[in-house]
Amino acid sequence: MLIMLLITGAGHFIVPGPVDQLVPAFLPGEPRLWTYLSGVAEVVIALMLLAPLGKRIAGKSIRLWGAYSAFALFIAVFPANINMAIQWSSRDMPEPLLAYVRLPLQFGLFYWAWALAKDIKIKSDAVMRGHKNMVQEQ
Repeated sequence: MLIMLLITGAGHFIVPGPVDQLVPAFLPGEPRLWTYLSGVAEVVIALMLLAPLGKRIAGKSIRLWGAYSAFALFIAVFPANINMAIQWSSRDMPEPLLAYVRLPLQFGLFYWAWALAKDIKIKSDAVMRGHKNMVQEQ
């Protein structure tokens, strides 16, 4: 997930035009703003997923916050995927098919982020128990 987020996040800056076209019209401001914000979010989340398990914010692993953030981001950008399917429905095949197939694949991303969060939580809790045990032994 980390690599995927880094690549897609960088893509928002390298080739922003196609991403701009996916931004739903109901969002305020220019589409480029949303393209860049989502790109920054993807890169930051990827970096959070790189953090050591023992590094914490508000009592939780930064890596765990990253997995939760990925889940939230995938839900937040789902309307853009719906918008893409609507916009592409009048294009020549296979583009409409690709846009519609992409919708259920998003649920795979939701699951992946949630499963990753569960796995990180288990490992993070184990790391914390190990630190507590080391302190108690001293």
